[in-house]
Parts: sequence; structure tokens; C-alpha cells
Amino acid sequence: MENNKFESQFEAKLANNDVIEPKDWMPENYRKHLIRQISQHAHSEIVGMLPEGNWITRAPSLRSKVVLLAKVQDEGGHGLYLYTAAETLGVSRDELLDNLLTGKAKYSSIFNYPTLTWADMGAVGWLVDGAAIMNQVMLQRTSYGPYSRAMIRICKEESFHQRQGYEIMTRMAFGTPEQKAMAQDALNRWWFPSMMMFGPPDAESPNSENALKWRIKRETNDQLRQKFVNQTVPQAEYLGLTMPDPNIKWNEAKKGYDYSDPDWTEFKNVISGNGPCNKERLAARNKAHNDGAWVREAANAFAKKRKEVYEAA
Repeated sequence: MENNKFESQFEAKLANNDVIEPKDWMPENYRKHLIRQISQHAHSEIVGMLPEGNWITRAPSLRSKVVLLAKVQDEGGHGLYLYTAAETLGVSRDELLDNLLTGKAKYSSIFNYPTLTWADMGAVGWLVDGAAIMNQVMLQRTSYGPYSRAMIRICKEESFHQRQGYEIMTRMAFGTPEQKAMAQDALNRWWFPSMMMFGPPDAESPNSENALKWRIKRETNDQLRQKFVNQTVPQAEYLGLTMPDPNIKWNEAKKGYDYSDPDWTEFKNVISGNGPCNKERLAARNKAHNDGAWVREAANAFAKKRKEVYEAA
């Protein structure tokens, strides 16, 4: 009976668009859903540093190097905010990181593709971060308070990342014929993987119903994917680049572009750990974690000593 009362209060908060805080009662399935979603988001930010990190030393100018370095640093901060938000749900960061490092947890499929040229830094910023913003803007209004507040800052920084990528693509698209060809090649390779970032079609998405019911998400995968296409096609036209989908055309009836679905078999294969760079990404994260063990040990020892001194005073 008491449980029904708490559940009614929870439902009333959602109906009023109130925010659920860590101290509030919440259904166990709501908590588990949030842990899964927030931790996967955090993992994606951390793993997402890797495709760009290997271009820091090869950036074509000092300015490009500084901007890319700042962007990669931002992604590390995003992971920190999100792991902290997940911890408010009663899960430890050690458990979350162990799930990532052992391959138990999933992260965004997009980061299992290689970055072959400098133009890929443009495509990643323009398309990948553009898709991320499309996903994340609505999360500023998600029903869980710590997640919502983390997303406000993250979205501001992701907007900078998207502009940085589009600037690279603009310079290359309006540069030499060779540079424009590199930009076109990057668009060709990153377009459909970017479309996959919104998740499977609504009819095949196992988590969408609850995410919408609990106001964790405000829009469906397909709605967000359509918005992304509508936004990106005119940007490509301005750059003079050709979309790698012959079926893209304006549909006046729906006030949006028709488009081809990505290869969902490929998506499932990459999510299952069989993408071009899955093993490489996990190996890199495990190496970084192991190499940083002494730092964690030193920090814990210092914290323990300070506690002892404080308690003895």
C-alpha cells in the first residue's frame, strides 16, 4: 500500500514535468534504465576521445592542435559529469568502469570506426557531434535532475565541437580539389554510421517505450533521425558536397527529407563488438586504466592520510 502511494507521487511529478531527485522514491526499473543510459553515455564520451586523440600530434596547424586538444579534454569532462550523475543512483564508478573495460557495457557504435584523414576530424565534429547535440538537447529536460543539469553544460560544449568540425569541412570543401575530395570521402564514410547514433528504428527499439513514458527522453529515435537529416542536408549543399544517399530528396508533404535507412545489420554487428575498431578501443582504454593505477593509489593514500589527520585533530 505504501509502495502505491510513492508510485502515485512519482507519476504525479512526471505528469507535472517536475524533476526527480536522488532522494526521491523511484521505481527500480526507472533507476536501472537511468543507470544503463547514463553510463553508456559516459562510456561513449570517454571512448569518443580516442578517434580524435590520435590526430592531436598530426593536426595541420598550431591552432588546429589547440582546438582539438581542448575538444578532447571536454569529452573527458563530459564523462566525469555523467559518471557522477550515475553514482547518485547508487552504483559505484568502479563498477561502471569495470563494465566498460571488460566489454560488458555498450557505448555508441560510432566510435568503433577509424579516423583515416584530417577531414575525418571535420566529419566527426560536424556529423557525430551534430547527431549528439540532436540527441542531447532534449536531455536537458530529462526527468532525472542530476542528468538534466549535467546535460546543460555538455550541450554548450558540444555546440562548440560541432562548429569546430563544420569549420574544418568548410576549409576543405572550399580548398583545393584534393582537399574537397577528402571532405567528400569523409562524408561518405561517416554519414550512415552517424545516422545509427539515434538507435534502431522505433519499432525495434526495446527501451524507447519506457524512456518516453518516464520522460527520460522527449522524442523518439526516428523523430530525432529525421531532424538530423533535415538539418544536415542543407549544410552539405552549402559545402558543395554530395550526400552519399541517392534517395535523399525533399518531401513537401512531410516537410522533411526522404532518406535511406542505414544498414541495421552492420549496426548490430558493431554494437556486439565486431566493428572495425572495437578491440582497439577497449585495448586502449584498458591500457590507460592500468597505466593510471599508480595515480589512483596515490590519490587514495593521500585522502586516507588527510582523513586520519583530520580525525586526530
